[in-house]
Amino acid sequence: MLIDHDSGLTGRLVHAHVVKFGFGDDPFVVSGLIEFYSGSVEIGSARLVFDKSHEKDVVVWTAMVDGYGKIGDLENARKMFDEMPERNAVSWSAMMAAYSRVSEFREVICLFRQMQEAGTRPNEAVLVSVLTAAAHLGEVAQGLWVHSYAKRRRLESNVILATALVDMYSKCGYVEAAMEVFEGMADKDARAWNAMINGVAMNGDARKSMELFDKMIGDKIQPTETTFVAVLSACRHVKMVDKGLELFDQMSTLYGVKPRLQHYACVVDLLARAGMIEEAEKFIEDKMGGLGRGDANVWGALLGACRVHGNVEVGDKIWKKLADMGVVDCGIHVLSYIMYKEAGLEFEAKRVRDMISEGGMKKKPGSSVIEVNGMADEFIVGDLCPPQAQQMLEMLNSFCKMENLEDV
Repeated sequence: MLIDHDSGLTGRLVHAHVVKFGFGDDPFVVSGLIEFYSGSVEIGSARLVFDKSHEKDVVVWTAMVDGYGKIGDLENARKMFDEMPERNAVSWSAMMAAYSRVSEFREVICLFRQMQEAGTRPNEAVLVSVLTAAAHLGEVAQGLWVHSYAKRRRLESNVILATALVDMYSKCGYVEAAMEVFEGMADKDARAWNAMINGVAMNGDARKSMELFDKMIGDKIQPTETTFVAVLSACRHVKMVDKGLELFDQMSTLYGVKPRLQHYACVVDLLARAGMIEEAEKFIEDKMGGLGRGDANVWGALLGACRVHGNVEVGDKIWKKLADMGVVDCGIHVLSYIMYKEAGLEFEAKRVRDMISEGGMKKKPGSSVIEVNGMADEFIVGDLCPPQAQQMLEMLNSFCKMENLEDV
């Protein structure tokens, strides 16, 4: 398919020949043209091709849904999807993938249930989208259903699907189940290794992550950028400073992987958590070229450590530099405010608070997810919209009263 930037002219010449030779209504050709224009981010041209076609089969409709989905136009993608005279598994997969790209995971699960009600058999792509959504929502029951279905249909040999299972189980806290799937994979690619390494790391077993990394190298699988994010993250959680610095140095020298911002952020966080704040500051200056080359993750790691370890002197210096740079990240300013407040520096704390108010900064509220009877519900801090909100508050108040009575 001609979707490369340099092939734009060739693609238009092909389109001209299609029209000239009378293939403009061939569904196969039309779907190819829609894919070409969508891939070239010319969705208007893709829609024009679609609208002018007199013979639109399910492939043509799906190509248009996918085109809108890939550019993030969920409104038109869903409108097109809802208007489809018929749908197949690929159509459902295209719409689910569109929602998944923008992290609308609840919509993915809702669509999947609608697909089941419609009696359409899911393909591997659909199952991967559902597993990704289940992993982010913590809906392990949905993930278990997919795993059971994959076993019945003998789909476990699909590496992408098996990797999604590893990721889902890991993110839901079922590391042993993730490991069982991983060890059952005949051919493990870098993505599968990354999912398992990251899975054990996020569940607190840093040493197991290192063991898996060594096995990955032993199996002659080339580590990727994602691999090093996983192992560096594992090191920072248990303060394995020397090992983390060694891995960071080996990234480019031994494995030919160029460090990116997220890798630098991991090292800064690793040093900061270990209380090596001056070393973290020096790392930013020497390796990254100064604070201006960082992002909220780098700045937050350093400021957070200054607050935890009571190093207000360095924290004050960092915040002033960030303020001079015009950084408007709310989380950074809130961290600075807390640091000053806890150190008893009321004037500095008020100055940061005023800057937050004047800049109209808003911190994204925290949330938690709970799964009951196979259904996951998300609760957002300060949100009183759920119908049972008042009942929940009353229940919490009753717990507080009971606790106070016990203390009497």
